[in-house]
Amino acid sequence: QVQLVESGGGLVQAGGSLRLSCAASGRTSSIYIMSWFRQVPGTEREFVASISWSGGGTNYAGSVKDRFTISRDTAKNTVYLQMNSLSAEDTAVYYCKATTFFPPDYWGQGTQVTVSS
Repeated sequence: QVQLVESGGGLVQAGGSLRLSCAASGRTSSIYIMSWFRQVPGTEREFVASISWSGGGTNYAGSVKDRFTISRDTAKNTVYLQMNSLSAEDTAVYYCKATTFFPPDYWGQGTQVTVSS
C-alpha cells in the first residue's frame, strides 16, 4: 500500500501563491505517476496536473497551465504543486493521487485552498 499526506493549503489573496506538498510512504517503488486533482463541493473531482515519477514528464489542465508547476523529489518521496496567480476559481480541496503499477490507485485526504477575491 501507499500512504499520501498533503500539506500546504490555506487562505491566500487573489494573485498570490501557495505551494502544496504530498508526501508518499509505504510501497513507493510501485508508483509511476503522481497527480493533483481538485474538487469543489457539489462538483466532480477534476484533474490539475500529473508527473511521471521516474522520468519527470508533466501534464497540466488547460485552466492551470502557465500558472501551476508540478515537481517531485524522489529522494524525499514528495510531489509538489506550486500555484501562482491564484484566483477565486482555484478555490477547492486539492487531492494528491498515486497511480501504481498494480491497482488500486491511492488518494490523500485533501488540503483546502481558499482564494479570497
